Amino acid sequence: MTIGMSHKPLFVIVGSGPGVSAGIAKKFGSHGFRVVLVSRTQSTLERNLEDLRQAHIESYGITADVLVYNAAHIAPGDPLSLTEQQLIEDFKVNTVGALTSAQQVIPDMVERKQGTLFFTGGGIALTPNPLYTSLSIGKAGIRSLALSMAETLAPYGIYVGQVLIADHVQQGTYYDPDRIADVYWKLYNEKNPAEYLFKE
Repeated sequence: MTIGMSHKPLFVIVGSGPGVSAGIAKKFGSHGFRVVLVSRTQSTLERNLEDLRQAHIESYGITADVLVYNAAHIAPGDPLSLTEQQLIEDFKVNTVGALTSAQQVIPDMVERKQGTLFFTGGGIALTPNPLYTSLSIGKAGIRSLALSMAETLAPYGIYVGQVLIADHVQQGTYYDPDRIADVYWKLYNEKNPAEYLFKE
């Protein structure tokens, strides 16, 4: 897939199907967006891409070899100020989105008997920060999810790894993004361990 250096805005939809996602993709595509679809299976992907191309929408499809879930909602709040609604909304990003995203690519990986899933975690999953209660809960949740997936998917030849970053990411420090990227690359090549604590 070559998306190219177009000036058109890029629209990505995870969980491409014939219903709501197809309608949204067509709407954005008809307004000048390039569309990238991420789907569970190649056959679904090809069918949806064909529909978009018949509508003269520049579109591309992905069934991934490697997925990195790096999303997080970081909001301050201790257990006394955190609201139920805020915890639910944060959890959707910090944990549930990881499950949803992984489930889009796992079937194809299982079929091919290879693939890699990465989840960016945090040391906060091991040592909660009461000033960031929601994030602490979310990172503990994604940690549990990643370890469960690692055990479940290993028999299919799929490697699941997570990097627990123990402090704030900042260029020029121990927690420089390039240093962290080196860890992901090492884990990808060695397929081990399922969990890596990146801590100074």
